[in-house]
Amino acid sequence: MRIETNGVELWAEAFGAEDAPALLLIGNSMLTWEDELCERLAAGGLRVVRYDQRDTGRSTTVDPDAPDYSLRDLVGDAAGLLDALGAGHAHVAGFATGGWIAQLLALDRPERVASLTLIATRPTAPGRADADLPDHDPELMKWIMSTPEPDWSDRAAVVAHMAESGRRIAGSRPFDDAAASERAGRVFDRACAAAPELAAANPRALQRSNQIASVFAVIKTKPRWRERLGEVAVPALVIHGEDDPFFPLGNGEALAREIPGAELLTLPGTGQELPRDSWDEVVPAIVRLTRAAAPA
Repeated sequence: MRIETNGVELWAEAFGAEDAPALLLIGNSMLTWEDELCERLAAGGLRVVRYDQRDTGRSTTVDPDAPDYSLRDLVGDAAGLLDALGAGHAHVAGFATGGWIAQLLALDRPERVASLTLIATRPTAPGRADADLPDHDPELMKWIMSTPEPDWSDRAAVVAHMAESGRRIAGSRPFDDAAASERAGRVFDRACAAAPELAAANPRALQRSNQIASVFAVIKTKPRWRERLGEVAVPALVIHGEDDPFFPLGNGEALAREIPGAELLTLPGTGQELPRDSWDEVVPAIVRLTRAAAPA
């Protein structure tokens, strides 16, 4: 469904009964969240909503080298999406950089959030990690900084690059190459289907629209919010991979420690990912949290 809010168009998709409590999933794009994962969460009695952030999937895109919005604008997008869906407040789950939006939604608009799930994220925005937090794995960053970008108009090259990126941020669980390539292809095809001119005329725009290289590195993210985590007043769950090389486990441990009453679920052998074989732990944990919270 196409939703106009906060001056942009966002594309969203819902699973489950319309009158069920809402669970808003915030990732890089709606494809952060696999169809079956959404279906399993919906089977737990939730109306699950996933969406394409600005510059991802089929939502509004801008100049890829000069985005004219901030992290707080993305928080406004999430709140506006809830308005458009008629959800006064919702359970909220954020993955990786989507976790920053989820944290700020709970802090700046607490009346909109019934429970908070944070997955593979950290309590600080881009830049050097706080002194007490582990930073990105040096070998991973060396690969990211030294690996040439693919030709963003070449589907095979982009898919191979994205699949390898997935491998690099995965943990020690068996990595499914075929599934990673298939998912990368869907991300590429979704963006090109929405704006085929991107691939032909501006490969950098396709890159940004897929959020393959995170826009968060170039938009305004200040002021800090870590020092405010004690203000979170809803039930919270932190899910973090034991082997996450991008936001190492100490970041999730800090979130669980600094958010009052938060529960920490550590996933053995998991990196910055939600592999299928973790869903038997992840789905029941999120559903339990939503049932323990005030109705959304």
